[in-house]
Amino acid sequence: MFKDYARLTVFFCCVLIGVQIPGVLKFYQQRVEAHLSEAQQALGGFEQTAQRHFDGDMQALVAHYRRSPDPVFQQDADSVAAIVERVDLLRQEWDAMQGGQIAQLWHFLGFADTRLREETLDSYRYQVLLTPTAIGWGLAVALILSVLAELLVKLVMPKRRSRRFA
Repeated sequence: MFKDYARLTVFFCCVLIGVQIPGVLKFYQQRVEAHLSEAQQALGGFEQTAQRHFDGDMQALVAHYRRSPDPVFQQDADSVAAIVERVDLLRQEWDAMQGGQIAQLWHFLGFADTRLREETLDSYRYQVLLTPTAIGWGLAVALILSVLAELLVKLVMPKRRSRRFA
């Protein structure tokens, strides 16, 4: 009987882990969107300047700043280049999070920007979503992890022969 309750407990814990996935992915998307909006706003004036003088080419604007005899412009070139790189990175993150949930999870776990992922996980608050997607994730994760746990237990503790007395 204890073995059955242990299995149910493992299964239930796995469900609770699985239902977190949609919430974490949504929270990461929101974080990326907020950072992207902020970075684009910071870049806005420079983009207008690049549009007017360099046909919208931000790299040409940065190169012009670097070549300027004015030391203030030379120093600002690094700041503008950093903002351009940040916007590019955030756009790539945004694009990666527009696919299906499995693709999103794959990106989040293996390829997401480390700092953004850590920010997301540090500020994420666990929740139990009862949406069809969350329930699906919960059951799928529970089934997979429960089967893996059962296989691990069977590998570690081979079945004992029971002694029966006649």
